[in-house]
Amino acid sequence: MASRKEALARRANRVRRHIKSVANGRPRLSVHRSSKNIYAQIIDDVAGKTLASASTLEKDLRGSLKTGADTAAAAAVGKLVAERASKAGVSEVVFDRGAFIYHGRIKALAEAAREGGLTF
Repeated sequence: MASRKEALARRANRVRRHIKSVANGRPRLSVHRSSKNIYAQIIDDVAGKTLASASTLEKDLRGSLKTGADTAAAAAVGKLVAERASKAGVSEVVFDRGAFIYHGRIKALAEAAREGGLTF
């Protein structure tokens, strides 16, 4: 039986393989969740560059949030990354949840990014 790390890596690879097949040149909104923070970045895989990013570690967000590990923090990061993406000229992305289940903080970030103007 595979260890937990191997299972998570296998799930992340499966999700990324599917994303690459449906991306059609669109950048991906990659999300990472830790126990204390949440991170999001929009990556152009063709050029290999990050177009926009946001996390709960940033000073302007850290001061306004109670903690970086709840759905309110995830929603704030989602709105911020959508705002920065629109400044960078990105409106359509592919959502990359990695090995994380689309629930809770990941879902809150995705919904806030959609409200902020990103389509996926």
